Amino acid sequence: MTEHPTLSVRDVDKRLRLGGETIVILRGVTFQLERGEMTALMGPSGSGKSTLLGIVAGLDRPSEGSVMLDGKEIGNLSERELASLRSQKIGMVFQSYNLIPTLTALENVQLPLYVPGRNGHRLDRARELLDEVGLGHRLGHRPSQLSGGEQQRVAIARALIADAPLIVADEPTGNLDSDTGHALMDLLLGLRARRGTTILLATHNDSIAAMADRTLRMRDGRLVPA
Repeated sequence: MTEHPTLSVRDVDKRLRLGGETIVILRGVTFQLERGEMTALMGPSGSGKSTLLGIVAGLDRPSEGSVMLDGKEIGNLSERELASLRSQKIGMVFQSYNLIPTLTALENVQLPLYVPGRNGHRLDRARELLDEVGLGHRLGHRPSQLSGGEQQRVAIARALIADAPLIVADEPTGNLDSDTGHALMDLLLGLRARRGTTILLATHNDSIAAMADRTLRMRDGRLVPA
């Protein structure tokens, strides 16, 4: 049997009603991501990148079209089903890290596993991942005690703890200097190579995008030739 892609997006539109007017944000977006592929998503502000990432991550729903994640259509799932899918199938990394300031690095990484039935071995797993991203010596540090690059490494470890097949990263290097940003990309590439994780990464940085397997470009809610 042929293996299905990690992600398949087909003819996705997104429209919003604003003040009696219909605003079209996404128009007929179609692409797929194969297993173990890292794809960069580029485009100017307002092109629809963040909306597309939100739909792919199950945080928003398309107005029309189909989104298949690991062979499962997600557009018609209930909110509870979507939450379960996100916890198992999607790791998310944000530009602003989104760490809980009162928790240590070790506690932040464990957060996705604090749900019924998924608590076994979470402590050992979190330690293993922090060691893998080079922070085995910073387990007890809170976000305010970590550099920007270290905080983003914690966020990546958190995204990986559920062994999700897809990581969705929205400008993960946007708050980092050039050297730290490229080091973070090297880390993601290494994790992808070892784990076969599929990564969809939004960025404004051409040199960051060049490190991906391919680049998708958006303009006015559409994918355009790279």
